[in-house]
Amino acid sequence: MLSTHYYPSPCGVLKLQTDNTAVKGITFCDKIEENSVAQPEIMSKLIKAMDDYFAGNMPDPGLALAPEGTDFQVKVWKELCQIPFGRTLSYQDLAIRLGDEKVIRAAASANGKNPIAILIPCHRVVGKNGKLVGYAGGLSKKKWLLAHENRIANGVMELF
Repeated sequence: MLSTHYYPSPCGVLKLQTDNTAVKGITFCDKIEENSVAQPEIMSKLIKAMDDYFAGNMPDPGLALAPEGTDFQVKVWKELCQIPFGRTLSYQDLAIRLGDEKVIRAAASANGKNPIAILIPCHRVVGKNGKLVGYAGGLSKKKWLLAHENRIANGVMELF
């Protein structure tokens, strides 16, 4: 059974979802709705991870993530987790890391279907020329997340 908690972040409302053991989803939404009555311990850990992230600290890397998708999507999402905090990677480089430059469109599609925003950092993938392209939460949120991470990781005031 999924538990839901609406989290008011500095870049928009996040819908956090967990089961009893793992994070199942983090998505941007338009408004805060009613939280689930039952909130398992993993939800408390996820809320703390979000607090840490937005306060400029690295979230707990031991937080269990359980995104649901195809084998290829899960492979892409695992690769996204290898992109260092404060850094970006092009879609082409992502495809190369996956072992086949020809899977660029499939990798981009899987990136866009990531159900666990921020902790599976799909926002760190940019166009080959470094331009911001595509983000399920909207480009303004992608820009905010990248600038936030850049400030923390590199002591830089603005990325763009």
